[in-house]
Amino acid sequence: MATGKEKTDSREDGNDSDDRYIYRSRLPVPMFDRNDFSIWSILKQCIGKELSKITMPVVFNEPLSFIQRISEYMEYTSLLEKASMASDPAERFAYVSAFAVSAISSNWDRIGKPFNPLLGETFELNRSDLGFRLVGEQVSHHPPVSAFLVESKHFKIHGSIHPKLKFWGKSVEINPKGMITLELTRHGEVYTWSNVNCCVHNVIVGKIWIEHYGVMEILCHKTGWKSVLNFKQSGWFGKDLHKVEGYVYDKNKVKRKALYGSWVYDLFMLDVADYDGFMKNSASTQSPSHSAKSNGASGSSDVNDDISVKHLSTYDLHIPGQECIWTIHPRPEKSLQYFSFTLFAMALNELTPDIAGQLAPTDSRLRPDIRLLEEGQIDAAAAEKNRIEEKQRFARKERKRRKDEWTPVFFKFGTNPHTGKEDWLFKGNYWDRDWSKCPDIF
Repeated sequence: MATGKEKTDSREDGNDSDDRYIYRSRLPVPMFDRNDFSIWSILKQCIGKELSKITMPVVFNEPLSFIQRISEYMEYTSLLEKASMASDPAERFAYVSAFAVSAISSNWDRIGKPFNPLLGETFELNRSDLGFRLVGEQVSHHPPVSAFLVESKHFKIHGSIHPKLKFWGKSVEINPKGMITLELTRHGEVYTWSNVNCCVHNVIVGKIWIEHYGVMEILCHKTGWKSVLNFKQSGWFGKDLHKVEGYVYDKNKVKRKALYGSWVYDLFMLDVADYDGFMKNSASTQSPSHSAKSNGASGSSDVNDDISVKHLSTYDLHIPGQECIWTIHPRPEKSLQYFSFTLFAMALNELTPDIAGQLAPTDSRLRPDIRLLEEGQIDAAAAEKNRIEEKQRFARKERKRRKDEWTPVFFKFGTNPHTGKEDWLFKGNYWDRDWSKCPDIF
């Protein structure tokens, strides 16, 4: 558990503080047993509907807001530092691609739904130990849109996410609409991509498991290079569950690097000729031999025939010349008892005295319903969730009556200078810490 403060050498990241904390490795109390609640009693009326428009009981939530969940994209920012330092454009692109893959790795086994952010809700994350700071804001309620900006001496990232969730009878499909823009400041390069779809299987009966699938295309606007990554569907026997493979292409559409691995464990980079030759001349096109390397996410050993546990294995084909460029961090002990949170996620709602007085009054850490759920007070959390949602509805009616339009405090709607498309852009005023224009939402 984390309460003490440590001083370490500061990175030159432009952040406000050089202080370091030993972040907590568990929540205040273990989570409740969801088996005590009937998911079907709620979801049977939602088939084919957009779940973001359905008021869900708090027992189906995890104690984080969606804005906080977005910040988990940043757990592996060290990959972007490596990309910044790489002189070879193909290698640089491979690290950027690995970062895009790693950004969704925390989704494995996360079956709790994050809280829908309230209009005007914000989240600040200052991780000087990792060399970045982040600010996010819920800029729209219908449709729900979360905008964010990340700053580092090596890179800048901004984007907006408009998640769409639908229930199809046995599964929940999540379509994370929105574009992510990365600037590698040292090279003057801008990369853009969108995340792939996610599906949560067996939400009614059986063991719940998650897969990401689809094609992710990452484009560098300066050079015309791109990477195309195929997140494969599991198939009937789970042969390709969690598997990712693809290539880095130059502006002439020539393959420059091969990438393969999974979004839950590791990713490998190697020369195209070595990869293509290996796949052509060996029997490795069948399911790879999974080595039993645990990532600390689960201690279960009695479900080896269940395709949902193949996250315990690496897709390492042991191809000569390959280089592992990303490996997932082990999850904390007893993670399954704490909503399957990663160590990074465990710290997101932690409210320490030194930051409590600096945060905007709209920060997710100050939401009473999330705080109560984290503390295991389910009934109180449900009551607070209902109260602040009613408060939000009343505020919306009052704006409509006065014919006032909602204006975000820290982001504005404009044109992305790199893509020419409409986007939410940071105003630059958050770090002034003038909260006078922040709405009363809690």
